[in-house]
Amino acid sequence: MQLDDDKIDDATMALLRLTLHDERRAWKGFDWDVLARLHEKGWISDPVSKARSIVFTDEGLQRSEQLLLELFGKDQA
Repeated sequence: MQLDDDKIDDATMALLRLTLHDERRAWKGFDWDVLARLHEKGWISDPVSKARSIVFTDEGLQRSEQLLLELFGKDQA
C-alpha cells in the first residue's frame, strides 16, 4: 500500500499541536522521517538534538492549529 506523505505530515502537525507547551514547543514522539520532512518544510526546528521537544516556527504554529481544527474539530451546530 502506498501512503501519502503530505497527509501523514498534516496529521502529525495536528497531533503535535496537542502536546503544545511553553507556547511553541511540542513533544517529538513521532517517526524521525516525518519530523525531518516537517523541518524541511520549515514548520519545526531541527528535530535532531538532545531536546525532547521541537519548536514550531511561526508558520508551523499557525498551520498546526489550522490542521488540528480541520482534521479533528467538531462541527458546531
